Amino acid sequence: MGNGINKVLPDLYLGNFKDARDREHLARNNITHILSIHDSAAPILQEMTYLCISAADLPTQNLSQYFKQSIVFMHESRLKGEGCLVHCLAGVSRSVTLVVAYIMTVTGLGWQEALAAVKVVRPCAGPNLGFQRQLQEFEKTEAEQVGGNKASILKMKHEKTGSIPLQFKLTSLLFYM
Repeated sequence: MGNGINKVLPDLYLGNFKDARDREHLARNNITHILSIHDSAAPILQEMTYLCISAADLPTQNLSQYFKQSIVFMHESRLKGEGCLVHCLAGVSRSVTLVVAYIMTVTGLGWQEALAAVKVVRPCAGPNLGFQRQLQEFEKTEAEQVGGNKASILKMKHEKTGSIPLQFKLTSLLFYM
């Protein structure tokens, strides 16, 4: 199992199944949004806003189909100044994969650099090999589709809402810690 809730970026946290039920810890970190990704993902706490994705921690599981909606969910909560906890069962593979995809999108980092940044704050982070391949493919397709502008997914969403997307122009997430 992961080692409890870890702050990855301001208002973005990684954790495990147990952390997603800890009202006190969630409140202390101003967490109002929970992205739950595991075999039996379902809303647990009424006061939270959820995105629930049913997915197995298997190399054959396609997580990339959920990248866009997950990225938008995380980003919208952060734009509101509200915390978002992303969790799976152990907080090691599925949830980390979604957070790495988010970091890639908002920073322009490659998947390996984004994962390395996550491991600084959550050493147990380790997407399975299938998820790593999906992140590698996401890096390639995003770069091809948007010519290096990794915030394209967010731009489209924020044009609808009128929100201003966060602009990260940095080489390391450590700047935000």
